[in-house]
Amino acid sequence: MPASTRMKEVPPAVRPIVDAAIKTIREVAPDAEEMTYDMAPPRSRSMVWKLVRFAVDGENVVGVGTLTAHSMIFFYRGRELDDGSGLLQGGGKQMRFVRLTSPADAGRPNVKRMIRKAFKLAS
Repeated sequence: MPASTRMKEVPPAVRPIVDAAIKTIREVAPDAEEMTYDMAPPRSRSMVWKLVRFAVDGENVVGVGTLTAHSMIFFYRGRELDDGSGLLQGGGKQMRFVRLTSPADAGRPNVKRMIRKAFKLAS
């Protein structure tokens, strides 16, 4: 199912944020392979709904997910990207994320820079 079809299911409050995140990733990495997750909408307010991911040569690089009040760009190899700026959040084994509370957050220069770094790491 294309990301555009999934957008109809995304809560209206976060839909513009998700759109902006996807647009930013497409702008930074136009040749990345875009794949939607086959994931049902969350059953709880605290569950992350993974919507779309972007890959290079079959390796997942970044993805976009959402909760009910904000969205996020997550980085599959985020632990390797943490540059000490505090932009990346999370403490998982590998993944880190950037929290997006408005569409403008997705276009911030430091977010774009982190996306570029992630794709450079994958190439």
